[in-house]
Amino acid sequence: MADDMPKRTRLKPEDRKESILDHAARIVAAEGVAALTMDSVGKQAGVSKSLVYAYYPNVTELLKALLKREMRRLRRLQAKAVENAETFEDLVRQVTREYLKYIEDRGLLIQRLQSEPTVSEGLGGPTSYDREVAVETLADIVVENFGLPKDLARATIDISFGLPEAAGNYLHHSGEDRKKVEDLTVTMIIGTLKEVQASYTTKLMPLKRS
Repeated sequence: MADDMPKRTRLKPEDRKESILDHAARIVAAEGVAALTMDSVGKQAGVSKSLVYAYYPNVTELLKALLKREMRRLRRLQAKAVENAETFEDLVRQVTREYLKYIEDRGLLIQRLQSEPTVSEGLGGPTSYDREVAVETLADIVVENFGLPKDLARATIDISFGLPEAAGNYLHHSGEDRKKVEDLTVTMIIGTLKEVQASYTTKLMPLKRS
């Protein structure tokens, strides 16, 4: 039985913590949160259960650390992708593309972690990390590009935040081509903004009187 355990490699503390999170991520992505125990992640990482406890006091804290890391990783990828965006549509497309690429690479890891209340409390979902800051930033861009009042722009963006997550779930379960899902999601987000803009403009138009 001892031969079944991966050989332990001596790592620096921070590298060991990352290794434990990496193996925990594989377990959760493949089998779900319920399959993760300190013993199972220790065996996968090639370390003792007691060493896992030395870095993370319990499973919940380990999962919280994993969720924070994955959200930060996704946000870094998205932030880098939009650095050279020249239009609002390009910004939406780049953010959506990185999210869908993440789903292809990591599966529903974030969603599975976020579905556990004790893990996600105070953190939000994959489209909610730093949500208030992101909504405010995008709302300002919408005001500039679509001429909507700030409160309406903020509400539209806040509601639209759920679309990439829904697209990621669809991509994962359907096996559809990622580019097609990306195009559809971007069309829905931009189309919603244009419809809101048209509705707002129409309400501002004076009545025609004969």
